[in-house]
Amino acid sequence: MTGRDLAEAADNAASGPDDYSALTPGSARSTLLTVLGEFVWPTGAPAWTSSLLYVLSGMGIEAQTARQAIARAASAGWIEPERRGRAVMWSLTAAGRRIFEEGSPRVHSMSNPFSSWDGSWLILLVTIPHSHRTARKKLYAGLNWAGFGNPTPGVWLSPHLERKAEVAALIEQLGLGQHTISFVGKSSDLGIGAREIVAQGWDLAGLEEHYLTVLATLTGSAPPGPDGTLFAYVRMVSEWQRFPFSDPQLPEALLPDWIGRRAARRIEALRAQWTGEVHARWAEINSSPGD
Repeated sequence: MTGRDLAEAADNAASGPDDYSALTPGSARSTLLTVLGEFVWPTGAPAWTSSLLYVLSGMGIEAQTARQAIARAASAGWIEPERRGRAVMWSLTAAGRRIFEEGSPRVHSMSNPFSSWDGSWLILLVTIPHSHRTARKKLYAGLNWAGFGNPTPGVWLSPHLERKAEVAALIEQLGLGQHTISFVGKSSDLGIGAREIVAQGWDLAGLEEHYLTVLATLTGSAPPGPDGTLFAYVRMVSEWQRFPFSDPQLPEALLPDWIGRRAARRIEALRAQWTGEVHARWAEINSSPGD
């Protein structure tokens, strides 16, 4: 595609009453992962560089930044190139496919009320020694993704007992096995109760405000034109894919009628409604390498 084509893609994503612009697509890297996960992973069909640039440009990402995101994804071993003449197609590697195989179930579970919780918590007591201080950021990010809260310093807990193996792998990877104690148990009436644990462990008030904005944006009316719907769809799915990083997916018993589950259900419904049109538009964009 030409520079003019990319400029038109950006123009088609300009502000309007139904442009879904309140849903920020995130970084170029995360937006690229959304595009790969929606259009490349399900079919295995590769994507032209120009096709990826067209959609990323429609998200407001500059061409140079988009190209850097593609190059970094390749350097990370997520995608691999195949040159055809002067153009390049990109396919997911085995490592790239694993990203979606492991992450997709977590995203799709965000609407689940988790009504089977029996009151048990998976509890970690983690001490980060000075020699491992560089692991702090990765530890916190991994525990957040696994749905852990931090109600008091050094104490992390989650109602998701099924994620024990995931957390164990994280702890071992960071070399913190000798600095971690774990156990499973229920909270008692000694000290703070389950409701207080939730209030102190997670910033749910801030998260609720964000979900209110998301639901207000998801009007159900598709933006005009194939590109308008495509770009809104990518924004919406990119937003949905970030839910697990901030939403611990707490049980219905702790958070009745949680707005996060309602937002996830709304996105699932709109995604199903628009997917035919959106995938047809992607197939059209990706049908040739462009100029």
